[in-house]
Amino acid sequence: MKKRAVILGCIFSASILLSGSHILSLLNDTAKKETKTVSTYQAASQEEAETDSNDSEKEDSSKSSKEQSILDQATIMYQQYNYDEAIKLLKGQKEFVSNKDYMDLAAKCQISKSSLVEYPLEKITHVFFHTLIKDTSKAFDGDSKSGGYNQVMTTISEFNKIIQILYDKGYVLVSPHDMATVNKDGTMSRGKIMVPEGKIPFVLSQDDVSYYHYMDGDGYASRLVLDENGDVKTEYIEDDGSVSVGDYDMVPLLDAFIKEHPDFSYHGRKGILAMTGYDGVLGYRTDIAYKDKENLQDDQKAFLDSHPDFDYDQDVKDAKKVADAMKAEGWEFASHTWGHRNATTSTAEELKTDDKKWKAYVAPILGDTDMVIFAFGADIGDWEGYSSDNAKFAYYKKAGYDYFCNVDSSQYFVQITDQYFRQGRRNLDGYRMYYNPDMLSDLFDVSEVWDSSRPTPVPEM
Repeated sequence: MKKRAVILGCIFSASILLSGSHILSLLNDTAKKETKTVSTYQAASQEEAETDSNDSEKEDSSKSSKEQSILDQATIMYQQYNYDEAIKLLKGQKEFVSNKDYMDLAAKCQISKSSLVEYPLEKITHVFFHTLIKDTSKAFDGDSKSGGYNQVMTTISEFNKIIQILYDKGYVLVSPHDMATVNKDGTMSRGKIMVPEGKIPFVLSQDDVSYYHYMDGDGYASRLVLDENGDVKTEYIEDDGSVSVGDYDMVPLLDAFIKEHPDFSYHGRKGILAMTGYDGVLGYRTDIAYKDKENLQDDQKAFLDSHPDFDYDQDVKDAKKVADAMKAEGWEFASHTWGHRNATTSTAEELKTDDKKWKAYVAPILGDTDMVIFAFGADIGDWEGYSSDNAKFAYYKKAGYDYFCNVDSSQYFVQITDQYFRQGRRNLDGYRMYYNPDMLSDLFDVSEVWDSSRPTPVPEM
């Protein structure tokens, strides 16, 4: 309005020199200009107000999304008995004291934490599988490999039923790293696993997740991959050569199960993959032999001949991406020796040579590990434990290994000393289920999980 007064004042002053009609015309023009200016100002103000409102809505939406993300993370921690970390995450948010959802969940964590009980470490069992059979008609087709598959493999159907039964009974996945910890000086200390009353911690592992050449066409997945969402899945080569992506082995199956049942995992633990290296890892042909083409086995030569465009460096890169994604989701890796060696019959020098290959060609992809899961279950010492004069143990300890697992048919076999952790594993395969179902009765009733497509009798070993 001040602007209008100034303009009108100037106009009336000029009227002394101008005619009445001219003054009226000037007044009309000025009024039109002012009206246009006011309209422009109002439009700009409205636009600015709408922009401020949109920015505010975006900020509110962003804040809401962040809060939901924090709440989701803390909720999973709560479901997986990781109460301290959930409380830490929630209290670390600036808005904690003003966010009722944060405070309520922190209170629930505190209450649940107070009811935890310590589980006896020596009563934690360890079960394991080999690569799961997707198509039993191919694995059990009567050829020379069928008998071996029937003995040491488990079908997807059996695995799914076993995992569901274990969950229903209250079993919870833990890691040997929860059971014992390595101190800065290399010695070991006992861990402490705190779970709700009635929960039963157990360790799970899988051997030889390399999808060896000899398994091609026998009803197994061909490799682990990342799907479009970044989730770890498996590829399966169909009869017509097309490739399907899905849950065809333990890793994606367990990932999916824990996504639906997060309380099956203690602090986000999954399983341990015991890995060799001579045919590569995770279905990728990453051993140096595929690059320098020296000392190739016949099936390795056949693979390279049938894949003239094979890119070694790309396979290494892709395998590492999968391994990193797995570790981020709670999976762990252990050495199964590079060449699937029998550690009982091998000399300390032979194990040293083999381990150097594992460290050179497997560790750069999977990462370093402090765990050895012995191939064939063949240990480097008897049940009484490892002594200081055991050259094999001395090498492995010096090489950075502190956790050792064999195969043992008993329900529990756990040794924790100030120098190492040692645990026996129980095979949940065709041989054990067929010949010793009573030895698995604490876990499940074999009759409830047995795959009817499995041929009987299972061959004796």
